[in-house]
Amino acid sequence: MMQNTEVTHTVRLILGDQLNPLHSWFSNPDPQTLYLMMEMRQETDYVRHHAQKVIAIFAAMRAFATALRERGHRVHYLQINEADSKLPMVESLDAVMARTGAAVFEYQEPDEWRLDALLKEHLAQAEASGSYSGRMVSSEHFYTERLQAQFMFKPGSRWLMETFYRQMRKRHAVLLDAKKEPEGGQWNFDSENRKAWRGVPPEPEDFRPQHDHTALWEQIQRAGVQTFGNPSAQSFRWPLGRAEALAQLETFVTQVLPHFGDFQDALSSKARRLFHSLLSFALNTKMLSPQEVVERAARAWRDGGVPLPAAEGFIRQILGWREYVRGVYWAAMPGYEAHNFFDHQAELPDWFWTGKTQMACVSSAITQSLDMAHAHHIQRLMVIGNFALLAGLNPNALHQWYLGIYIDAFEWVELPNTVGMSQFADGGGLATKPYVSSAAYLDRMGDHCAGCRYDKKQKTTADACPFNALYWEFYDRHSRLLSHNPRIGMAYRQLEKMQPEAKEALFEKARTLRANLNAL
Repeated sequence: MMQNTEVTHTVRLILGDQLNPLHSWFSNPDPQTLYLMMEMRQETDYVRHHAQKVIAIFAAMRAFATALRERGHRVHYLQINEADSKLPMVESLDAVMARTGAAVFEYQEPDEWRLDALLKEHLAQAEASGSYSGRMVSSEHFYTERLQAQFMFKPGSRWLMETFYRQMRKRHAVLLDAKKEPEGGQWNFDSENRKAWRGVPPEPEDFRPQHDHTALWEQIQRAGVQTFGNPSAQSFRWPLGRAEALAQLETFVTQVLPHFGDFQDALSSKARRLFHSLLSFALNTKMLSPQEVVERAARAWRDGGVPLPAAEGFIRQILGWREYVRGVYWAAMPGYEAHNFFDHQAELPDWFWTGKTQMACVSSAITQSLDMAHAHHIQRLMVIGNFALLAGLNPNALHQWYLGIYIDAFEWVELPNTVGMSQFADGGGLATKPYVSSAAYLDRMGDHCAGCRYDKKQKTTADACPFNALYWEFYDRHSRLLSHNPRIGMAYRQLEKMQPEAKEALFEKARTLRANLNAL
C-alpha cells in the first residue's frame, strides 16, 4: 500500500514498453511528480504470453524504476503479487490518484490502439466528472508521428514501403551522398542479401550478459500468470536496461553486422541467431532509439567496417519497415485484426505449442521460438507464416500466437506483419503478393531438408514434403482472388501447363494434409 507522505500534484504513467531514460520527463526531478509503474494481470492475460516475455518486461520495468529513484524521482511501483495488480488498469490508476490527491494525470502515447483508446476514454471521463485533468505527450521515440505515413501518400494511391523508405532516407539524410543521391548508386541492395549460410563465417558468440531471474519467475508463477515456452529464468539473456542494450548494439555493429547483409534471409539448423541483431526487444521497449541504431550502422559503413549492402539492409528494417508498419497500424485500426481475405478458418495445430511436427524446418523454427521467445524474420515469414497461409490457418488465431510467443511482439508491429505481410489477410494492403513457397525455396535458403522425414522433391507420395502440394492447391483454391495479380502470374501459367491428373493428385494430397494437420 502506498503511503501519501509527500504532496503530489502530477501522476505520470509509464507503460512496460516505455523504458526510455532519455525522455524529457526525466530531465529534472520534481518532488510533486510521482511516476506510476504497474505490473498488471490485464496486460499479462489479454493473450497468453511466452514466459520470457513476461519476465523480460517485468525485470526491465523494475530496473527502470530503480534507476529513476536513484536519479531522485519519486516512483510508485505495483508488483504482480499485489492485490491491485488484478484490477483493471484504470481502477488502479484512479486508486493512486485518489490516495495521492493528485490533480493532473499524464501519460506517454501508447503504441497499441487498445491502450490508447482505453486511456483517452478514461481521462475524458475523469475530466468530465472533475476528478482530475490530464494530457497525453509524445513518447519521443519514433522518426514519424502516428499518422504521418498517411500524409506521405496521395489519397487513393497504393502504399508502398519502398516509396516510404526512400522519402525517409531523404528526409533524414541517411546514406546519401553529397548530391543527396543514395550511396552506392542504388536505394536497395536486397538482391545482394539473399545468400544461404553453409557454416562460414561461423555464427558469432552470444556476448549478451546472463541474469538470474529465478525469484521473479517464481513470483510470476505464484501470482497465477499463465504463460508458455521456456522461461530460462536462471540464464536470462535479454537486456535489463539501456546500458546493456547499448553494449549489445555496439557488439552487433562491430562483430556481426558485417555479415548480416549476406545472410539475413538464410535458414539453418545449426545456428539460431546467425547474424541477426536481437535488438528488437530493446528497441520496442524504447531502451534504444531507432535514430541512434540507424546512425551507428551508417557510421560503421562510413568508417569502413561494414559493407554498404549490410548497412543498408539493416537500416531499411529500422528506418523503413519498422516505421512503415507502425504507419499502417495506426491508419488501419481499429478492426485490422479481423481481416480474413481468404476466409481461412483452420485452428492452429497442437504442435504450435510444442514444436513436435515432423517437418524439420517448421519444427526448428517453432522449437526455437518456444526456447528463445525469438525467431528471425525468415523463420517467422517464410517458414511458420508460409505454412500457416498454405494450410489455411485462421489469421486472427495466428496473430494471437505471434503476439504471445515473441519477446519483441507488441501489437503495433506484430499485427500488420502477421495479418498483412505474412497471411495476406488484408487482401494486399501491406504486401503486394502472398509470401508462400514450396520446398524448393526452403531448401535453397536452408539446410533442414537434408535431415527431414519428408522428401523435398516429392509432391504426392506418402513421404512428400507437405509444402509442395499445399503450395499448388493454395493457388488453385484461391485463383479467383489471386490469378489477376501480376506478381504471381507465373504460378498460374505453370498450373495451366500441368496435366489434369497430376493437378488433381496434388490437390487431393493437399486436402488430405489440411484435414490432418496435427499428424504432420
